[in-house]
Amino acid sequence: MAIIPFRHSAERRLRILASALALILSAMLATPLIAQTPQPLGVGATGLPLPRFVSLKSDRVQVRQGPGTDHKILWVFNRVGLPVEVLEEYENWRQVRDQDGSVGWVAHALLSARRTAVIMAWTTGEARNSGPAKPVPLFDEESTTARQVALLEPGVICGIRRCDGRWCNVSVGDYRGYVEQTKLWGVYPGENIR
Repeated sequence: MAIIPFRHSAERRLRILASALALILSAMLATPLIAQTPQPLGVGATGLPLPRFVSLKSDRVQVRQGPGTDHKILWVFNRVGLPVEVLEEYENWRQVRDQDGSVGWVAHALLSARRTAVIMAWTTGEARNSGPAKPVPLFDEESTTARQVALLEPGVICGIRRCDGRWCNVSVGDYRGYVEQTKLWGVYPGENIR
């Protein structure tokens, strides 16, 4: 992200911003889109990969505009265990993205390495305007022909026990079973979790 100093005129700032956006857009168009497990962009100061999924440790987590308590609170998460994706690290702060694509900064002490996922309302290829989102079956084995243990409503948070790239073994309350990995947000496509 470019930082534009205030000493320049508004017109010059707009020209610089337009040039930066044009450069970013041309780079995006030149990069082929490949459907695979996202490769880590790098390693954060903690030595952990970026990006990565974590979950909320508290049922009240303030999300700020920048890394620090002097930054404006954008919104508050109210769901312990909700998965978020860590994009950046800065001292004791983590830039996170939620399942809706909203981005903000959270104090690292409010995040847990415990892996969770959310049942997605619509999976890839399904139209959002095709009616209400359908429940996702929880199977007792890694097969769509296996016995259904339960139906999970969109938005339900699951604990991730393991994933093999196609299926995830999850827990929801007293229920244990398998969900197709493509139906979960909080796990990368093709990711293996042991």
